Amino acid sequence: MPVVFSIIYYDKNSKEPVVIFGAGNLGATTVKLIKQDTAANMKVVALVDDNPDIDSKYFDGIPIYNPKNFKSIVDKFDVKKAIIAINNIDQERRNEFVDMCLDRNLQVLQVPIIDNWNDDDFKVSQLKEVKLEDLLNRQIILLDKDTVESVISNKVIMITGAAGSIGSELVRQLILFSPSKILMVDQAESPLVNLDLEIMETYNFNLAEPIICDVINDNRLREIFDANRPQIVFHAAAYKHVPIMESYPKEAISVNIEGTKKVADLANEFGCERFVMVSTDKAVNPTNVMGASKRIAEKYIQSLNNSSGCEYITTRFGNVLGSNGSVIPRFTNQIKDGGPVTVTHKDITRYFMTIPEASRLVIEAGSLGNGGEIMLFDMGDPVRILDMAEKMIRLSGLVPYKQIDIVFTGLRPGEKLTEELLTTDENSIPTHHPKIMKAEIEILDHNHIMELINDLISVIREEGDFELVKRMKEIVPEFRSNNSKFESLDNLKYISH
Repeated sequence: MPVVFSIIYYDKNSKEPVVIFGAGNLGATTVKLIKQDTAANMKVVALVDDNPDIDSKYFDGIPIYNPKNFKSIVDKFDVKKAIIAINNIDQERRNEFVDMCLDRNLQVLQVPIIDNWNDDDFKVSQLKEVKLEDLLNRQIILLDKDTVESVISNKVIMITGAAGSIGSELVRQLILFSPSKILMVDQAESPLVNLDLEIMETYNFNLAEPIICDVINDNRLREIFDANRPQIVFHAAAYKHVPIMESYPKEAISVNIEGTKKVADLANEFGCERFVMVSTDKAVNPTNVMGASKRIAEKYIQSLNNSSGCEYITTRFGNVLGSNGSVIPRFTNQIKDGGPVTVTHKDITRYFMTIPEASRLVIEAGSLGNGGEIMLFDMGDPVRILDMAEKMIRLSGLVPYKQIDIVFTGLRPGEKLTEELLTTDENSIPTHHPKIMKAEIEILDHNHIMELINDLISVIREEGDFELVKRMKEIVPEFRSNNSKFESLDNLKYISH
C-alpha cells in the first residue's frame, strides 16, 4: 500500500496546514473526510508517499510527493502538523517518519484504526496524538493459545495485586482463556471496584470476584484459599517504588518478602498447581531495598519448588510503559503543566515493555514453566530517559529547552544508572518462545533459605532499619547500596558471613 503525506494548506480563513502520511485507501479516505468535515480547521495541500510510481501525481487535486522532498513541502506550506494514515505501518518506518516530523518541530497525529470506513466513522476530533508508547511498541506478542488454554481453561485463578497495572491486565488477558473463576485480590478498594465494573461492563465476564485483602493478613488469605481452592496463582502484589522503599525497609520486607511467603506457602498447603511470581530486573545485583526484597522473594520461591507438588515459576522483566507512578505519566503531567520535565541523570537508561506485552509473557511463561525457573523477557535495547523526555516534549508540539525545560535532579536513593536481567552468576538459555529465556540458577536449599527469611521476618518490628538491611545483605551478598544511607553497611566489617 502506498505511503503518503497529505498536507493541509493554511490560509487566513483559519485552515491549518497538515501533512498526512499514507496515500493508500486510508490516506485517501482521510483526505476526503477532512474536506467534508466542516468543523475541521484543516486543509490538505499535499500527499507524500514512499511509492516512486505515484511521485509527482495528484489525488483529488492534491499533489503527491516522495518523502525525500518532505523538508521543502513543510517549508513551502508552513506545515505545523502531520497525520499518519496507514494501516499496519511498519514500526521502523513509523518511527522514521515521526523523527522527520519532530526534527522540524511538527506535531504528529494518527488516524484511529477502523475496519470498515464510511462517512460517519470519522471526525477530525478523533485524530489521536502519537504517544511515546506507540514508538516503543514492538511486535505484537501472540500467545501459544493451545498451551495457555490447557493450563488456564476451567481453572480457578487467583491474582494478587489485581488492581495494579500488571495485575489488572492479567485479568483482562486471562478472561480470553475461559477460566472457571478469577479471584481479584487487592487491598486498594477503589481501583479494585473500578476493575470489577470494567470486567463486567466491557468484557461481559461475570466470573471474576473482587476480594479485599492485604497479602500479609494470614487469616484472611487462608479464608480465601479455603473457600475458593485456587489452582493457579499469579502473584503481582508488591511495593515497587525504589526511593520510598529505601525509606521504609520494614514495609518492603513485610509486603515483598513476608507477603510473598504467606501466599506461596498457602499455595503449597492447598495443593495449587502453579504459582507464578512477578519479579523485576531491580532484583538483579540489587542496589536498593526494593530490589533486594524481590531477590529474597525469588530465592524463597525457587527453593519452595524443590519441596512442593506445586510448580513455582518466577518471571523477571523491566519497567512497563504507563504503569502507575511510572516515568511516562509523570512526564506527561509535567509537560501539561508547562515544565520543567525532571530527569534524574543525563545518562540513566531503563528497559521498557508495554503492559499488555509484559502480561502476555507472564501468562506464557507461567504456562510453559516446569517449576523452579526464573523466566526472563526479551526487553529489547535499553532506552535513555533523557531521549524519552525530549521526544515526549516534541510529540506534544513543543520544543525542548525552549518551550519546555529539562532539569536534572540527581539519582534518587537506591537508583542505579543501568539495569540488568541476569545476576553475576547467572546465564540464560532459550525456551520455545523467542522472547522468553530461562536463567541458569543454582539449586537452593529450602530449609536454609526459609530459616534466613524467618529470622528476618521475626525481627521486622523489633530491629531498626540498618539492622534489617544488614540482614538482607547477608541473604543477598551481591546487594550493594547506591546513593543510599545504607552504603556504610557494604564495608565488610559491618557484615558477618
